[in-house]
Amino acid sequence: MTPGPPVVAVLGLGEAGSQIAAGLCAAGAVVRGFDPRVPAGDGVTACAGDADAARGSAVVVSLTCAHESEGALVKALPAMHPGAIYADLNTASSALKAHLASLAAAVGVGFADVALMAPVPGSGLRTPMLAAGPAAGQFARCFGRLGAAVDVLPGPAGAAAARKLVRSVFYKGLAAAVTEALRAARAAGCEEWLRENISRELAGASAATLDRLEQGSVRHALRRIDEMAAASEQLRALGVPPRVASASEQWLRQLAGEHDLS
Repeated sequence: MTPGPPVVAVLGLGEAGSQIAAGLCAAGAVVRGFDPRVPAGDGVTACAGDADAARGSAVVVSLTCAHESEGALVKALPAMHPGAIYADLNTASSALKAHLASLAAAVGVGFADVALMAPVPGSGLRTPMLAAGPAAGQFARCFGRLGAAVDVLPGPAGAAAARKLVRSVFYKGLAAAVTEALRAARAAGCEEWLRENISRELAGASAATLDRLEQGSVRHALRRIDEMAAASEQLRALGVPPRVASASEQWLRQLAGEHDLS
């Protein structure tokens, strides 16, 4: 007998959840969805709650948010059959993912810690994913057949979350630095000049840029401490809180101390 299409529940139908649900539908999966605030899209069977959506599903995908992830799991688990997979795609800490995995294991449900490694809008189901935990391989095989790109990491639930979050320090930190610098430039009357300058730097970045940023921060830490202290003072004068500038100064002070620079 030819097996039927997989039944997948999507908990959370916001921007990411709705696009992944649409991709699952297009790939031929039977999709059940629930979100207390967002109606189910075309092709998705609207359900009355997390448990209702999870009932009879081979895979349950959680795309709520980190602070709601445990609540969604607890509600879904009683309706799931042993051997089903619960995949948490929320951006949460490794410790929380490990806790969720223990709750699932206690009732015989496989758990996958899944990290979305790029923005979902525009990519949907094809957004690159990392998966770790007891059911990571099963999740990857199921979603791989539906067109998703899932790389499986060795290790327990939390391993995928750890990689995403250390990467987030760079991406979100870069965004914060750009935002702060542009806000200061706007106040100083040179925003367009700085935009062009930053754009050129990003366009010309390479592996050598990474080495220069890391090694140069140590080599020139003492001089840059004074530079970033002056930058913080300048931003305060412009009425812009120097959150990134002040943090940079503190990092440089730590590096100078670690390497006994004087």
